[in-house]
Amino acid sequence: MSPFTVVIPWRPAPSRVSAYEYVTDWYARNVPEATVREVDTDDDVFVLAACRNRAVASVAPDEAVVIGDADTVPEVGPLREAVAAARTSGRVHLPYTAYHWLGREGTAQLRAGTPADECDFELVNGACSGVYVTTPRTWAAHGGQDERFRGWGFEDAAWYLAHETLFGVPPVRHDGTVYALHHEAEVRAGARYDANAALMERYREAAGDPQAMAQLVGVPVPLKSS
Repeated sequence: MSPFTVVIPWRPAPSRVSAYEYVTDWYARNVPEATVREVDTDDDVFVLAACRNRAVASVAPDEAVVIGDADTVPEVGPLREAVAAARTSGRVHLPYTAYHWLGREGTAQLRAGTPADECDFELVNGACSGVYVTTPRTWAAHGGQDERFRGWGFEDAAWYLAHETLFGVPPVRHDGTVYALHHEAEVRAGARYDANAALMERYREAAGDPQAMAQLVGVPVPLKSS
């Protein structure tokens, strides 16, 4: 397969280092055609949306780029299928239909050599993050991810609603599984989290209304549904 880029939003945190090292090693061993690098911003808090936007902006307009979380690995076949399709589809692709949160026990099994699809897991229904595949042209057409979501929470769900509303279809999924490794959970509380929740409510109100969503995300005119 032709080369492509994988960019991982990453700000070191003690409980996440081992997962990050596993993920980067997994790409090196299993997807040798991929160039993997990390991305962060100079924000005072970790802003996933800003990291993802910067990751996409780092490649040519019609080049496929994988945005992978630092704790999540996909399956090779669905990932390559998503990369090939994303180059021409004009839609964002998710290389999975099932999201397995491995937890402490499943992660220990994985590290001990158990195949990922045999590890203990919790199925996360409705997951829409972890690994994205897109092009800068597609990402910009529906506003990317909203950098007003600071810290943890909601940026991926809001992005999903924007994609679905402005393109008229949800992101394209490829049959497969992604596996999220254990780490300490982030705090989802406080004034910043409340602000994120309030912004998410604005996305819910705009969902299904291309004009309202376009105004919310800063797209000049609504895109036609397909």
